[in-house]
Amino acid sequence: MTRVLVVYESMFGNTREVAKAVAEGLADAGTVDLVEVGEAPVPLPDDVDLLVVGAPTHAFGLSRPTTRKSAADQAVGEIVSTGIGLREWLDELTPGTAVVSAFDTRVKLAMMPGSAARRALGRLRRLGFPPLLRSESFYVHGTPGPLKDGEIDRARSWGAKLAATHSARQHVN
Repeated sequence: MTRVLVVYESMFGNTREVAKAVAEGLADAGTVDLVEVGEAPVPLPDDVDLLVVGAPTHAFGLSRPTTRKSAADQAVGEIVSTGIGLREWLDELTPGTAVVSAFDTRVKLAMMPGSAARRALGRLRRLGFPPLLRSESFYVHGTPGPLKDGEIDRARSWGAKLAATHSARQHVN
């Protein structure tokens, strides 16, 4: 049976909501564990077949302590990820064989460069994790959100696409 681990970092809750929807879409893949990055295991358990990571895009990439503090200063509600961010968690990972993919949340502006998901996927590739699908971005209205209409459904569909692609890959190997 396939084990999937979805690890997310979220400041305002938007990335957490996307992660939940991705996990729902992945349900057909096998056992799916959804974990906030501060609770994520290091090293990655050997029985994880598919790792999906998600984070908000800060300053064109993965958050840093300074960008998380800036986000916390803008918050009107409770901050979700109050400890380490995905960047720090990825820095602690050791090479592995699970297939991987990544997503992010970000503001959609014309010519807006940078993506936390692309940066995370690059770090995972350098550790030897083979990518399953290209990274995906989900969009918010302004820094604190909320998510744009339809993004939760799109995240659920992307999760289902990950599950189907992973299943097809397993049948080939």
